[in-house]
Amino acid sequence: MSDSEPPLGTFIRAIAFAAHKHRDQRRKDPAASPYINHPIALADVLANEGGITDMAVLCAAVLHDTVEDTETTVDELREHFGERVASIVDEVTDDKRLPKQERKQRQVEHTPHISPQAKLVKLADKICNVRDILHSPPRSWSVERQERYLHWAAAVIEGVRGEHEVLEAQFDALYARLNEIGTG
Repeated sequence: MSDSEPPLGTFIRAIAFAAHKHRDQRRKDPAASPYINHPIALADVLANEGGITDMAVLCAAVLHDTVEDTETTVDELREHFGERVASIVDEVTDDKRLPKQERKQRQVEHTPHISPQAKLVKLADKICNVRDILHSPPRSWSVERQERYLHWAAAVIEGVRGEHEVLEAQFDALYARLNEIGTG
């Protein structure tokens, strides 16, 4: 396998790897959907709405939360999926040892400086999260918390501006829609 362009089989392996790693996790939506739906949604947004065909980006999309939310290490990703995929995931991974507010602030500050590939993953992540808030917000989230997330996500997205016009427009439309209905 080449580090520069993983084959389709590697993408399928990344989905299986992420599904295994997230197997006991659930989303915070009222249905408590399987967590794996989220990383798959990122890859779907990138491939089918953004036209992204870079397999390293698509692999990183499905693996983006494995280091942050499971016992997975960047070295483990490097071993299974190569340096390029591991590097993209590493760029979008929060340091969970830091307090939540500091992690959120670091995302705003750090996002403008990540690679174009990592920016695509970050953009898809925020699109999916905002869609989830619009269609099925976490049960325990008040309207105020939803608003805070929306405005923070918009601040993060400012750091990816100029990377992918179509996906940025998708985020902007969601942001405007939430503001119109009073959730944002």
